[in-house]
Amino acid sequence: MIEKYYPDLYFDSIRHIDINILKERGIKGVILDIDNTLVPMHTLDADENAISWVAELQKIGFKVCILSNASLKRVTRFNKEMSVMAIHRAYKPAGKAFLAAAEKMGLEPESVAVIGDQIFTDIYGGNKVNMLTVLVKPIDKKEILYVRLKRHIEKRVLGRFSNVQKSGLEVRNEWKKNRLQIERSRLK
Repeated sequence: MIEKYYPDLYFDSIRHIDINILKERGIKGVILDIDNTLVPMHTLDADENAISWVAELQKIGFKVCILSNASLKRVTRFNKEMSVMAIHRAYKPAGKAFLAAAEKMGLEPESVAVIGDQIFTDIYGGNKVNMLTVLVKPIDKKEILYVRLKRHIEKRVLGRFSNVQKSGLEVRNEWKKNRLQIERSRLK
């Protein structure tokens, strides 16, 4: 079922995300990826754009948690200026990491949005636990080899996504709800 890789929303960048859409959908918390979502890959520190955007989210009332597959050292350094909740070595798309982020924010998964640039980590992981998934275009084309290889497959998924009918998303939404129960049962 290819629909499990489809995002709920798709934007050019974090700055293009309509925050009102998130509010209308009952979102209270946001899980953020770092590399190529907030800053270009290999950027060590949060830049002014990322810092100010996250501050805007918090000012509006959203809880924020960074969820990254990177090391503790990398995530801690990046998060120094923002000081938001963070989880390192998340092993995305593992559902356990996304549920841990929701728990850290004190929220149910259905009230959390995942924002990231990769379909097979951020979007699939968020979909597995019934979170609202928001795909953004990667900031930079300069990426490590295995990510560049995945981008070719992602293009095919996005091509199918752009042609999907509403009924296909209804099937995916039912899958998301059922998958959340499976992921929760794995934690017991």
